[in-house]
Amino acid sequence: MIQATNIHKRFKQFEALKGISLEVAKGEVVAIIGPSGSGKSTFLRCLNRLEMIDEGSIVIEGEELVTTNAEGKIQYANEPEARLICRKMGMVFQQFNLFPHLTVLQNVVEAPMTVKGVKYPEILPVAQELLRKVGLEDKMNNYPSRLSGGQKQRVAIARALAMKPDIMLFDEPTSALDPELTGEVLKAMRQLAEEHMTMIVVTHEMGFAREVANRVIFMDKGEILEEGTPEEIFEKPSQQRTQSFLNVVAK
Repeated sequence: MIQATNIHKRFKQFEALKGISLEVAKGEVVAIIGPSGSGKSTFLRCLNRLEMIDEGSIVIEGEELVTTNAEGKIQYANEPEARLICRKMGMVFQQFNLFPHLTVLQNVVEAPMTVKGVKYPEILPVAQELLRKVGLEDKMNNYPSRLSGGQKQRVAIARALAMKPDIMLFDEPTSALDPELTGEVLKAMRQLAEEHMTMIVVTHEMGFAREVANRVIFMDKGEILEEGTPEEIFEKPSQQRTQSFLNVVAK
């Protein structure tokens, strides 16, 4: 589903990603953990072209989003093709970014209607089912200002799913939430995992990574230092840096 090879990303003199390579299979849930500033979120943003890479290649479901030619220059797919490739991925951010002037239901139907040209009668039952799935069918006529943070994030998940992506990217979706609201968002994500949605989740929720992920990636200073099953990473990490990180976050 995703094949990222030798991804480099620089911000002026700072090298945020130092040759990251990752393959994700269909239906796989990959959790990316690591300290703040290690490049986790930057890597996700590179996958869906929110950040442009400086070197490497990204292939999504067999289609080349970006490659590096023989001269070492980056070549992205042309704009129409790149947009279609990126539509295969939905993304949920730390912040909810809901439209405050639209109801919950309107927030969910807006992108399919505007971007894909789907008619309202067609998307309405889809949106209603998605809101039911995330436990918000009774809030569909509310405005975001009437929702809790956890409810807003679940609307954001439903909104991303309304575009019918094949892959979901989650960028620390619970980091802006109060601890008591985190569980309801993780429950919605667990349900997606049970339905075999292909997912990459950048998270500080070690319990979620341990219980739900098929594979855990540990990043530090722009590199993947270690990857393996949750048992391998959490019970017997091979890198001292991984161990020291887990000793801190597990307390």
